[in-house]
Amino acid sequence: MTKKRLFNLALLLVSILFLQPNSLAQDHTQWGLPDGAKARLGKGRILDIAHSPDGTQLAVASTIGIWLYDLDASTAVTLLRGHADWVLSVTFSPDGKTLASGSLDETIRLWDTSTAHHKATLNGHGHDVCSVVFSPDGKTLATSGGYDGTIRLWDMQTGKIRTTLEGHGHDVSSIAFSPDGKTLASGSWDEMIRLWNADTGEHQQTLLGHQGAVYSVNFSPDGKILVSGSEDNTILLWDIETGKIKTTLTGHRDSVFSTAFLSDGQTLASGSWDNTIRFWEIATGTIKMTLEGHSDQDSAVAFSPDGKTLASSGGYDGTIRLWDMETGKLKTTLEGHTYDVQSVVFSPEGSTLAGRSQDSMILTGKTNTGKHNAALLISTIRLWNANTGKHKATLGEHITRMPCVVFSPDGKTLATGSDDHTIRLWNADTGEHKNSLQGHTDWGTAVVFSPDGKTLASGSDDFTIRLWNAETGEVKAVLEAHTDQISSVMFSPDGKTLASGSWDHTIRLWNVDTGEQKATLEGHTDRVTCVVFFPKGDTLVSISLDHTIRIWDGNTGIHKTTLAGETDWVTLLVCAPDGKTLAGGGYRHTIGLWETETGELKATFDGHTNHVFTVAYSPDGQTLASGSWDHTIGLWDTDTGKHKGTLEGHTAGVHSVAFSPDGTTLASGSEDGTILLWQLTAPTPDPTE
Repeated sequence: MTKKRLFNLALLLVSILFLQPNSLAQDHTQWGLPDGAKARLGKGRILDIAHSPDGTQLAVASTIGIWLYDLDASTAVTLLRGHADWVLSVTFSPDGKTLASGSLDETIRLWDTSTAHHKATLNGHGHDVCSVVFSPDGKTLATSGGYDGTIRLWDMQTGKIRTTLEGHGHDVSSIAFSPDGKTLASGSWDEMIRLWNADTGEHQQTLLGHQGAVYSVNFSPDGKILVSGSEDNTILLWDIETGKIKTTLTGHRDSVFSTAFLSDGQTLASGSWDNTIRFWEIATGTIKMTLEGHSDQDSAVAFSPDGKTLASSGGYDGTIRLWDMETGKLKTTLEGHTYDVQSVVFSPEGSTLAGRSQDSMILTGKTNTGKHNAALLISTIRLWNANTGKHKATLGEHITRMPCVVFSPDGKTLATGSDDHTIRLWNADTGEHKNSLQGHTDWGTAVVFSPDGKTLASGSDDFTIRLWNAETGEVKAVLEAHTDQISSVMFSPDGKTLASGSWDHTIRLWNVDTGEQKATLEGHTDRVTCVVFFPKGDTLVSISLDHTIRIWDGNTGIHKTTLAGETDWVTLLVCAPDGKTLAGGGYRHTIGLWETETGELKATFDGHTNHVFTVAYSPDGQTLASGSWDHTIGLWDTDTGKHKGTLEGHTAGVHSVAFSPDGTTLASGSEDGTILLWQLTAPTPDPTE
């Protein structure tokens, strides 16, 4: 997430009633599916949130579309699909009747909030649409094209561009209407702020003064002052009538990303990456107080409506702190987020505080005790009672990344690893979330079931492997010896040995019953990316970024031979069910097939337009599935090498593919935070129906 997006998401107004996290666990898996898919697990990564003016709806922009939540009914009501890429920004019109969304696909879409119908598509930007903002009267929509350096003003009655505002020489990071709607301010990475006539689009003036990118622009409540925060560590207060700098506020020791006026307009709060929040007296430009306490960069600040409390996020320390504005003392610390908290906002009446994080969750809590009642480690917006500090609710199943997915041997359960540090178990038939296995302290990068399905092994970026009881979710053992992240884990066919590959350049063999290490296989000179047992279990294959494939005795760990040459692009291998062929992918757009006995390349499958980072054989060995960074899954006939089909539906690179044991379903895990289940053959009719 860029610094620009950190700010753009910093001061969104959100309030929400209690929401049950899994209220639609089965229903939403069927919404907006691509052709050929039968279910979707997860709701994608959260990129923006917006609250309707009347408090009845919440819009969540994600990697797969826009989720609309009915807050009175405490449920998600629909998934708005139509954008061809990630949705970066959402906003409601002042009357709440229209939702506007901006996307990586360079378009803006308008939606009817009562019917969820698509009203119009606005085309014109030549790059990602990073910001969408309605004028106070709702007649104009301002959109920022981010990297194309332009702002466009749209007439909401006709849906046509009224004018294009050009002049910035770099990314537009922030746009804001004045309270009376007559002026639009834009801040850019070109170190400039521009003021525009919001009716005509005429450029009024350029404000020069910053010596670094401008990350935030905000008007004072009376509209007479514009405040800007910058990469140059300063805050500038500008007189709107004259365009001159009234005051330069210095004191921060790092970039200023967030600013907020107190409702009376006399006090300004600023959050900086120097880990402090500073309060400034507008009339004199002096620091009233400095709040310290976060252990990482402050990403966002927000005042309560009565001005008595300030909420601040500590960026990567995962906390939100509440400060007493009269005394400057810390009232409480809200803990529960596990990663970067990017925005904090109060509801209009001040009873609810929302914090949005990249730790992949949506949760809520209360402000006096600061205690978090319960947490589902999913992509996060957490809601807290602003008076008691208690956690109120968590929304949805927004998971940021799913790098691995695997079926249980009986085909009834899917296991996934994620960057939220959890391993998730899902019902493979219904898509219902069954369990979250918690214990890893970093990404879950590899998962595999034992041949009898009773044990699940998971590897993590925390350098450990965990063995779990697949039925109860309890930890059976923690295997520690690697000195870098785990890239691959695999059981031997008899289930007695687990092999693990790591970025520490080694492969380790473990006794599954005792958890003891049996052997360390050394020889690779760079990261080991994949380990594979042959079907008989007597041979283990490893592949490394040192551009070699090594063959080992699967029982003793003794090195047998090394394959080099045309394998420098390969990062993963899988073995065909009959053990005669290895299929691999990596830093090319092709899949390679090698004879296991000779090591000779026998065939290549071409068709992807980007790197291929996952491949899997069907149980009968007749089909090979490949997942690519081009967002697609390819299906190939292993006998003829012919391309059988392409599965399209993910909005980001595909990390993992896995066939169900009966070969009728393919699961694909993606960078977009979802798993898609694809129906490969017609399901057998139920004779009782």
